[in-house]
Amino acid sequence: MRAAELRALLDQASYEYYILDRPTLSDAEYDRLFRELQGIERDHPELRTPDSPTQRVGSPAVSALPKHTHLTPMLSLGNAFSDDEVREWEERIVKIAGDEVRRAGYSAELKIDGAAISLRYDDGVLVVGATRGNGVIGEDVTANLRTVRDVPLRLRGTPPARVEIRGEIYYPFDLFERMNEERVRSGEPVFANPRNAAAGALRQLDPSITATRPLRFFGYTVVPAPGERLPFRTQGEVLAALKGWGVPVAPHHRHCATLEEVARWSHQIEHEVRATLNFAIDGGVLKVDDLALQDDLGVVGGRDPRWAIARKFAPDIAVTRLLDIRVNVGRTGALNPYAVLDPVEIGGTTVTYATLHNEDLVRAKDLRIGDMVQVKRAGEVIPQVIGPIPEQRTGEEREWRMPSTCPACGHTVVRDDEEVAWYCPNVSCEGRRLEGLVHFASRAAMDIRGLSDARMEQLVAAGFVRDVADLYALTVEQLLTLERFAQRSAEQLVEAIAASRAQPLSRLLFGLGIRHVGAGAAELLARHFGDLDHLMRATEADIAAVHGIGETIAHSVITWFAAPGARDLIERLRGHGLTFAEPQAPAASGALKGLTVVITGTLPTLSRQEASSRLEAAGARVTDSVSKKTSFLVAGEAAGSKLDKARALGVEVIDEAELLRRLEHPA
Repeated sequence: MRAAELRALLDQASYEYYILDRPTLSDAEYDRLFRELQGIERDHPELRTPDSPTQRVGSPAVSALPKHTHLTPMLSLGNAFSDDEVREWEERIVKIAGDEVRRAGYSAELKIDGAAISLRYDDGVLVVGATRGNGVIGEDVTANLRTVRDVPLRLRGTPPARVEIRGEIYYPFDLFERMNEERVRSGEPVFANPRNAAAGALRQLDPSITATRPLRFFGYTVVPAPGERLPFRTQGEVLAALKGWGVPVAPHHRHCATLEEVARWSHQIEHEVRATLNFAIDGGVLKVDDLALQDDLGVVGGRDPRWAIARKFAPDIAVTRLLDIRVNVGRTGALNPYAVLDPVEIGGTTVTYATLHNEDLVRAKDLRIGDMVQVKRAGEVIPQVIGPIPEQRTGEEREWRMPSTCPACGHTVVRDDEEVAWYCPNVSCEGRRLEGLVHFASRAAMDIRGLSDARMEQLVAAGFVRDVADLYALTVEQLLTLERFAQRSAEQLVEAIAASRAQPLSRLLFGLGIRHVGAGAAELLARHFGDLDHLMRATEADIAAVHGIGETIAHSVITWFAAPGARDLIERLRGHGLTFAEPQAPAASGALKGLTVVITGTLPTLSRQEASSRLEAAGARVTDSVSKKTSFLVAGEAAGSKLDKARALGVEVIDEAELLRRLEHPA
C-alpha cells in the first residue's frame, strides 16, 4: 500500500535527521513525498493513521486543556551544589543499599532547562502527551506535542505494549533568537527566555500556534505500565533503548564508575561543554545506574527519588542593574548598542557588559537605563540581557534613544527602511578603524600573514596606521620601534603586506568592508566588471542587474563609493600598487555547468568557501540571493530565511550529502 510505504519512508527520514544526524533524503524529496501522502489521505481518509506524519498539525483549538493522570508520579529531584554534597548523597544511599551502589556506578546526564513532559505509547503509537503538572496530574497537550518534529508519533522496533517516555521540551538558542528577531520585525512582543517560551508554546489552546514554534525534545527515562517491568538492567540500557526507538537523547551522557569520575564529568560540562551547547542546562543529573537498586532505594516523602540527584551548576542567569546603554561602531559602520552593568558573577565569570543587538530589540524588551535586568551567559560568548524586571522599577529609570550622530566621528547616522541597524556612512570613521583593519588583513580578504589583532592594535596605537592604505607605507624602521618586533619579524611583516598587493579585486572588495558585500558578492562583482574603475563608474541599476547581487547590495556599493574619503582611499591604494583587476575564470565545462546555486546555514563537513569552490569547479555559479532563477539551495544547520524563501518559490532544497553525490555522480 503506497500510504504505508510513504509513512515508512518519511519516518525513516525523520529518524535519520533528528536522531542519527545523518540525513539521506533531501528536503525537496521529503516535501514531495509528504505532499503525496497528504493527497492520498485527503482522497482516502480511511487510510489515515494516528502516527502519520501528516497528523502533526491539524487538531482544532480547544477551549481548555483536559487533565491527564500519569502512569506513575513524575518526581522532582533533590539538589547538590558541590562535590561534597554529592559525596554526602552517596553516603546516605550506601547506608540503605550497601556497597552495591558504588559497584553499580552512576549514569551522568545533562539537566535540560526546559519543560518536563510525559509521552504515553500504546503498541508503539503516541496516544497521550502531557505536562508534568503537580507530578500526578498534568495537562493533556497531545495535539501540541504532535507538532514537535522530533517527538516520535510511532516508536521504532518493539517497545513494551504500554510505556510512558519522559523528557524535556526545549528551545535551541539559535532558533529562539531568530524567532524573537522575527517577532520584532512583525511588531510582536519578544519572549523573555527559552524555557518560558517552550512552556508557553506547549500550553497553547490552538496547536497551529505551537507548530510555528521550533520546539525540540530530549527523552531521559521510561516508565512501564503498573505491574509491568522494563526489560532493562541499567539506566544506560534505557538510554540506548530510547535511541533505538527513535527518541532523541541529550548528548554528553556518561557512565561514571566512581564519584571521582562524576566530579570530572561535572566540571568538564560546567566549565567547557556548557558554553558550546545550543540549549540551556542548569546542571547534571546523577542516577544510580542499576535499575533494581533504584527500586530498592525508593522515594523520599513521595517526592524525591533517593537514587538520583541534580548536580546544580553556578547559575547562568543573574539579576543586576543596567547602569547605561552605550554604542560602539562595527567595521561596516553599524551602530551596536551594548549594556553597561553593575558587575555581577555569572557562571564563575564577572560580567560588566552585555550585548543588546539593536535598537528595535531594546524597544521591544522595554529596557530602560536604571532597570534591574536578567542577564544570561550560557551558550553565549558575549553575555546577553534577557529583559527587565518591571516590578522592581522605582520611577527613576529613563528611556534610551539611538544617537543621531556617530559617537566616534560625529557624522550623521542613517538607517535603511528595510533594516534594523543604524550605521555611520563615513568610511574614515575612527570607530570602524580597528575592526575594519583586522578584517582587511584577514585570511578571507587580503590574507596578510603575521598581522594579528594584537599587532594591529599596536600599529593603530602608535599612530602608524589610520586606514588600510597606511599599511602599505609601513617600514621596517617604524616596526622596530614597537615592542615584540625584531629585525626578522619586522621584515617578514613588511614582506607579507607587500605580497598582498597581488590579491585579486574580489579579495580587495571584500576587505574594504562594504556593507552586505560578503566574499561571494565581491567575487560576483569583480568577475562581472573586471576591474575597479568599471565598478566605480557603474550606476546602481547596472550593479543591481548583476545576477546574484540585487538592489540592497547595489545601493550599499554606490553609497560606499559616494561616502567622504572613499575615492581618496581608493587612489592611495592605487598608488601603492594594489591589484584592481580580477583574473578571468576559465569557461565552465563541469557537470553542473549553467546552474545557479545558493548555500545557506552551516554544513556538516564543508566550509562555505570549500563548498563554493567545488561547485564553481563543476561549472555552477554560486550566488548569495535566492530567486526563481536559483537551480537549487544547499541548506545546512540554522538555514534561516533563505530556506524559507526557496520553499516559497519552489526552488529545490538539498543537503550536503546530496550536494556531494551530485558533484561525484552527476545525473
